[in-house]
Amino acid sequence: MSAVKMDGKALSAKVRGGILAETEALKAKGVKPGLAVIIVGNDPASEIYVRNKEKACAECGFYSEKYALPAETTQEELLGLIAQLNESEQISGILCQMPVPAHIDEQAVIDAIAPEKDVDAFHPVNVGKIMVGNFDFLPCTPAGVMELLAEYGVDPKGKECVVVGRSNIVGKPMSMLLLHKHGTVTICHSRTRDLAEVCRRADILVAAVGKAAFITPDMVKDGAVVIDVGMNRNEQGKVCGDVDAAVLEKASLMTPVPGGVGPMTITMLMKNTLKAAKLQHGL
Repeated sequence: MSAVKMDGKALSAKVRGGILAETEALKAKGVKPGLAVIIVGNDPASEIYVRNKEKACAECGFYSEKYALPAETTQEELLGLIAQLNESEQISGILCQMPVPAHIDEQAVIDAIAPEKDVDAFHPVNVGKIMVGNFDFLPCTPAGVMELLAEYGVDPKGKECVVVGRSNIVGKPMSMLLLHKHGTVTICHSRTRDLAEVCRRADILVAAVGKAAFITPDMVKDGAVVIDVGMNRNEQGKVCGDVDAAVLEKASLMTPVPGGVGPMTITMLMKNTLKAAKLQHGL
């Protein structure tokens, strides 16, 4: 058996097509979604992400603004810019690319963004809404995973779901979204005992640890659905995920890296921005 590869590129294109159609309908009503992206310093990976977000905005018909600030920008200056964007009628969503330089408090930046413009869904208000299931926005990577599961007909209801990794960005919200869909969820982390045994119970296994080929075939049940959120580079410098490629021979469905979860992440950011524009205009 060899797993079916879950094509995030194809699904991303499909979803963006729907977003563009909705955007055109909004424009007819005088509403144009707008995204402001802030980057502080010159982290190469962050610059790539920001370029991809600008490209996605153009594809979806959005207005966009980019603020490339020098690394020595003070926290006060950054928070001042965010305050201006919170008030801007052209801007539906605000995103500050992380990480920021060490002298800036990341949580202070997250807290400064108005919850209704927090299209990353990191603000404590939005995190709390996700916990209770009454959310406006979802963190982009977990939301992309849920879209992929739905596209491939995978219903978490009643299934054993194991999430490896407990980050605020992926692991914790991923667990909540699976729980909201009636999955039986286990969160694993660096202190988990018998990790391989826990993973082998999973009908749906989500790997989000940031370690190349961390999940090996002996950790995966035959026929499991395996979601690889990792984006690493191996010893040869090649992009790879958290899941060993050999797992393809045990899983029924598996996301490739690249081309699986990655394309869906930015697309979900676009979806959040569209929803923010609609909510802000009572649509």
